Amino acid sequence: MQIWPRKRAKRAFSRIRNWQKRDELGLQAFIGYKAGMTHIIAKDLSPHTMYKNDKISLPVTIIECPPLKPLSLRFYNNSYNGLSLIAEVFGKSVDREIKKILKIPKKEIAIPEKFDYLRLRIYTQPKLTSVGKKKPETLEIDIGGKDKKETLQLAQGLLEKEIRLSDVLKHKKFYDVHAVTKGKGFQGTIKRYHGKIRQHKAEKTKRGIGTLGSWHPNKVQYTVPQAGRMGYHQRTEYNKLSLVIGSDPSKINPKSGFLHYGFVKNDYIMLKGSVPGPTKRTVIITTALRKTGTHDYEILSTNLESKQ
Repeated sequence: MQIWPRKRAKRAFSRIRNWQKRDELGLQAFIGYKAGMTHIIAKDLSPHTMYKNDKISLPVTIIECPPLKPLSLRFYNNSYNGLSLIAEVFGKSVDREIKKILKIPKKEIAIPEKFDYLRLRIYTQPKLTSVGKKKPETLEIDIGGKDKKETLQLAQGLLEKEIRLSDVLKHKKFYDVHAVTKGKGFQGTIKRYHGKIRQHKAEKTKRGIGTLGSWHPNKVQYTVPQAGRMGYHQRTEYNKLSLVIGSDPSKINPKSGFLHYGFVKNDYIMLKGSVPGPTKRTVIITTALRKTGTHDYEILSTNLESKQ
C-alpha cells in the first residue's frame, strides 16, 4: 500500500504536475534519453562525512541530452478550475516530424496583453540519438522569474533557437528525475508485493499469500495483495546530484558503445545513482522541489576511460 494505485503509465514519458516557484530567470527542465550506467572514482570533499578526502566509487547514470527545439509559447490565466489556456503563439520554423502529430495553425496569433502564467512548449530530437525513433516528445516547461516582462522577453528569445543542455542545467547541483519504470509483465504476489515464501508443506501454494482477508466483511478488500501486471509506473526520484555535464561524447563512449543503446552523439549529463526505466527511456530532469543537504566530489577517473 506504499504506492497506490499500481497502474500502468499512459505514455512512455512522465508529465510534470508541480513546478518549483523560484525567482531565478530561466527554464526549469530538460529532457534526455537514458544511455546506461557505469561507476567513477571520486574524492569526497564534503566536510561532514565519514569518507572526507577519501577515494570512493560512485555509481552514475549517463543521460544523452540532444538540443531541444521550441514549439510555442502558451499563456494562461488563473480561473476557478485552475489554469485556463488563453493563447498559444507558435514559432516560425517547426520540424516536419512534429507537423505529422500536431496541427499547427497558419495564422499568426498575437501575444495577449494580460496573462497570469507563461510556459514554453518544446519538443525533442530523438533522430539525433541512437534511440532508433523519429517521433519527438512534447512538453511544457515552466520559466522562472519575478517580472512577467523579463520572462516574456526570455521566452521570445528562446522561441527561434535551439536550447542546449548547458543553458539549463549546471553541474554539482541537485535535480529531480521523472521517468517511467521498466515493465515486468504479469507477476505473482511474492514478486509484486514482496511477500514471504511459505514452507514446503503449506496448503495449495508456496509462492502466495496465506489468506485473502477476514470473514467479516465477507468480501476480498482491495488492500489484499493479488497477482497482476507489474511495472511501467510513472515515478519521481528527488535530489539527484549532477556530477558531470559534457559536450564531448568521445570521453564517455565505450569502445563498442553502451549496451542496448549504442554511442552517445550529443551533450550528456552524469547523475549520481540510478534512474528509473530501461535504456532508451525518456527522462525529464527538473529543478529540485525539496533540496536537502550538500555534497561535493572531485572526479578522479571514470570506468569508461579504460575501455577506449
